[in-house]
Amino acid sequence: MIKKIDHLGIAVNDVKKAAEDFARAFGIQSGGEEEIPSQKVRVAFLQVGNVKLEFLQPLEAESTIGKFLSSRGEGFHHVAFEVDNIEGDLRQAENAGLALLDRTPRPGAHGTKIAFIHPKSVHGVLVELVQR
Repeated sequence: MIKKIDHLGIAVNDVKKAAEDFARAFGIQSGGEEEIPSQKVRVAFLQVGNVKLEFLQPLEAESTIGKFLSSRGEGFHHVAFEVDNIEGDLRQAENAGLALLDRTPRPGAHGTKIAFIHPKSVHGVLVELVQR
């Protein structure tokens, strides 16, 4: 099911500032920004070895990330795992008793397909599946 950790999602108020701060402080190369209108977010990625940091900024206060920031503030949001067969892995997760936030994949950054598993199913951690 899981090939590797793809990225760690971090909710922020300003992706440009967050990416610049991390790049400057830790000597990490920034990968640029992208808007994902279907999810109402702007994202920026920084590569750290084989794992990326994804900074997520809401485009609207009522978006998922906007609500997260208003209730919890900036910080860790999710862990994303790369998979080869997202549809099959969603069925496997559901058959294992996990609550899915997405029954079918949706478009993600960089042309990926993504889907989320509810944190109540996995000890309070929001899990994203990513297929390239």
